Amino acid sequence: MLYIQVESIDRLIFDLYIMQMLTLASIGGHIAERRKSQGLSQTTLAQRAGIGRTTLDALENGRSGELGFTKITKLLAALGLELSIQEGRARRPTFEDLMREGENDQSLDRRR
Repeated sequence: MLYIQVESIDRLIFDLYIMQMLTLASIGGHIAERRKSQGLSQTTLAQRAGIGRTTLDALENGRSGELGFTKITKLLAALGLELSIQEGRARRPTFEDLMREGENDQSLDRRR
């Protein structure tokens, strides 16, 4: 992983940009929420999807480095969800856009 040392405001803006990106950890979080809302245990969902419970646990808790497309789609299908691709609604902000936004936001608590 690449680590960038930046000033505190630059780091905050960089972190905000990274949080907007869809990650495997965020997919895992959505899967965990959906599983719990359906009253399913990890063991039950893993069996329905045909994957290991430890793989599901790692995904839900952000410890999965990589996970294949087939496993993701099997999990989603077992939860009644599907993966779709669509046109982006807007372009991702550039670093300069985020810097301007940070400069314009006077209420931003920079201690977080």
